[in-house]
Amino acid sequence: MAADAAEEIRGTAQGTAPVPLSVLDLVTVGAGRTATDALRTGVEIARLAERRGFHRYWVAEHHSMPGVASSSPAVILAHLAAHTDRIRLGSGGVMLPNHAPLVIAEQFGTLEAMAPGRVDLGLGRAPGTDGATAAALRRTDRLNEGADDFPQQLAELIRFLDDDFPDGHPYGRIHAVPGPVQATSPGGVQSAHRPPVWLLGSSGFSARLAGTLGLPFAFAHHFSAQNTVPALDLYRDSFRPSAVLDAPYALIGVSALATDDEKEARRQVQAAALNMVRLRTGRPGLVPTPEEAEAYDFSPMEEEFVRSWNANVIHGTADEVRTGLDDLQKRTGADELMLTANAHGGDVRLRSYELIADAYGLPAA
Repeated sequence: MAADAAEEIRGTAQGTAPVPLSVLDLVTVGAGRTATDALRTGVEIARLAERRGFHRYWVAEHHSMPGVASSSPAVILAHLAAHTDRIRLGSGGVMLPNHAPLVIAEQFGTLEAMAPGRVDLGLGRAPGTDGATAAALRRTDRLNEGADDFPQQLAELIRFLDDDFPDGHPYGRIHAVPGPVQATSPGGVQSAHRPPVWLLGSSGFSARLAGTLGLPFAFAHHFSAQNTVPALDLYRDSFRPSAVLDAPYALIGVSALATDDEKEARRQVQAAALNMVRLRTGRPGLVPTPEEAEAYDFSPMEEEFVRSWNANVIHGTADEVRTGLDDLQKRTGADELMLTANAHGGDVRLRSYELIADAYGLPAA
């Protein structure tokens, strides 16, 4: 599996891009739009990304957020698998403490059977929501225990994916299906391949764990920019070669929005920032329109938050975004840039990925 896994993990830069470019889609729902609209836009973005040479397309698990329609990554990925042919599809990520490892192994084994050789399993240890919702998901209020148990949950999940619990283990006779057990059953012709596992993080915990285990690492620069370089340094310093990778491989999630003129980019980014203000103050809702954001009376504290938030959003014309991405990649040494375009309208997000693809001369077919 080692050679295959490494090839699936390491993408190839296209056009003049310094590293492979990928897409993180939050499946955002704008005011006046429906979840159906957002999911249709997701299909359009995935198709565009495939056509233009982006390496992978991920969706992230969120809960109890009206403006984010990605509570069920496996369901969305199954839908996308039916509408694409080549692009890698994955979770960025599944919040493992919310689920039994066997369930995730079964879900992603099923996805692998649907789209062989192009599924990624990205895992995080945060709840992807507020504490009360996490308690409802997990049927317990002992939330810290889930995060503390993450290495054990991860090890169990990988055992299920590889179907290699040791003799005498309580789960030794349990198999995640679809999965490798089908290849070893009498008459079995099923592929033993399984999705590569990624660890996601916004601090040092998962960076160190990914390095120690020799796994690829994805860092959430788009909402934890101050920790990006320290986390990547920790990952690289902690890295130990494994059956999966012989050298570190790290991507970073980046908020990037390109529009045909700079003023429109500022309008769209301000609306996305207002959405974050509401989320951070316990008022999550649909992504507001730029007009609503222009009319909104920000308090001084909110204005400071918006300035800080937007400082880490690369936005403007396509050339400006390209320059910002190039600079960020040089500063962090990231092996891949995963772009997320946060805006009210799906047409704006689609246009952003098209403009960025054009700016880097990515293939047009």
